[in-house]
Amino acid sequence: MAAGGKRVRPTLGLLVGNMLGAPLEKLINLGAAVELLHTATLVHDDLIDGSLLRRGIPTLNSSWSPPATVLTGDFLFARAAKLAAETDSLPLMKLFSETLAIIVNGELTQLFTSHGLINRDNYYKRIYAKTASLFEMISRSAAMLSPASDEMIESMRDFGYQIGMAFQIADDILDFNGDQSAVGKPLGSDLMNGLVTLPAIYYAELNPEDADILSLSNGGWTHHENMSRLVEKVRSSSCTKKAMLEAEQHIDRALVHLELFEPCIERDALENLARYIVDRKI
Repeated sequence: MAAGGKRVRPTLGLLVGNMLGAPLEKLINLGAAVELLHTATLVHDDLIDGSLLRRGIPTLNSSWSPPATVLTGDFLFARAAKLAAETDSLPLMKLFSETLAIIVNGELTQLFTSHGLINRDNYYKRIYAKTASLFEMISRSAAMLSPASDEMIESMRDFGYQIGMAFQIADDILDFNGDQSAVGKPLGSDLMNGLVTLPAIYYAELNPEDADILSLSNGGWTHHENMSRLVEKVRSSSCTKKAMLEAEQHIDRALVHLELFEPCIERDALENLARYIVDRKI
């Protein structure tokens, strides 16, 4: 908790559930489960990536041994599952476990096949597994806990999906042009780790003969000088703006779903939350 964070995922679940009349106690358990699940993935991600900072403070693996860090992440996964089970919803538990499998499979795919790869389809699948799947799950789960129709549940599922995709694209943009002290990690860290995100994909499509782009497929991402130069090229181009336009299109698609529901405080808050995702500076 002391590490900060926006708590966007549980906020999304509480707003959707309250709008649709779900029991508050179950929504709180769901929100806590999803936040713990998210935190567990961060603990493991930081170990896999060798990250020493998260949100500007030292990561667990910067001071603990790898076994201790792995076991802490495992413990958080277990506690998240227990909280999800306390909703007493078997369909929700099934969805929770399926989403966990999507996240872990996405990490495995990224580890073995994504480094240095410039491919839109791979990128979209990767950010769905990494981020949008969890947004999709909590939005859909909160609706499932309420007396909502199948149409409403499906609308909330896609609402979560769309803002989740936008959230990760915005994060990837901030990796290039955010405030490093606010982002809490070195700018351009994705490229330094060999992960080609949407701004860099746009740059590669516009500059296919760039030597640093061409080097990616041959392990160029392991050369700090090449990647530092490429990060600066992306930062000084229009490609982060192009990526932001794509994120905003996801938000527009999400907002269409809110038109199905009667005006209320929660609906207004969901609209504000969606817009915040592409307006935030961190």
